[in-house]
Amino acid sequence: MRASDAERERVAEILREAVAEGRLEMEEFEQRLDSAYKARTHGELEPLVRDLPAVGSASSAPAVVRPRSGSAARWSERIGRPATSTGGFAFYGGFRRRGNWTVGKVFTAFAMWGGGTIDLREANFESRETVIRCFTIMGGIHVTVPPDLNVDVRGIGIMGGFGEDTKEESAPAPDAPRVRVTGFALMGGVGVEHKRSKAEKQRLREAERGRGRLEKGEGS
Repeated sequence: MRASDAERERVAEILREAVAEGRLEMEEFEQRLDSAYKARTHGELEPLVRDLPAVGSASSAPAVVRPRSGSAARWSERIGRPATSTGGFAFYGGFRRRGNWTVGKVFTAFAMWGGGTIDLREANFESRETVIRCFTIMGGIHVTVPPDLNVDVRGIGIMGGFGEDTKEESAPAPDAPRVRVTGFALMGGVGVEHKRSKAEKQRLREAERGRGRLEKGEGS
């Protein structure tokens, strides 16, 4: 059976994890990665990771196809999980929610003379409809979202700011959850920034290189 681009990327992810853990030397990693992007069938992909564990697994059992986590997963795989956090509080200090966490259907954040960070780029979602309520007094809350997330920002700034900043071209995915950011900032600020994670940028670069290798191979 012919391999898809997604399957080649999953094998590449296992190889990247293996070299990071010291299971592969850099030279062997580069050889296997090159072979993965050139592979046309499942039979060509399987030997490349036969002796390697799945990403994030302590077991030595091989796994060519593994459900992805964080921003590598499809949106459908990131919705409907139990919430790990429903709020954040900062008073003369700060709070941070980032990485592989699950935001509650309603998340309430408060910062007074302090700051908070809410990063949704690798997050999962309890519900397809999420409300993030941000309240700050002489403080600041920064919300970072991936470009393909549906986001609606409706907040009030009083002697402060409540706004949205898009540094990258964004096109909401039709199956992405919808997030509404609301609240108010009094003599402080709440900012929503659309930005890809470093891991996602790396995956996109390697996917592009992989497509380039395939096109070069087909044209030779």
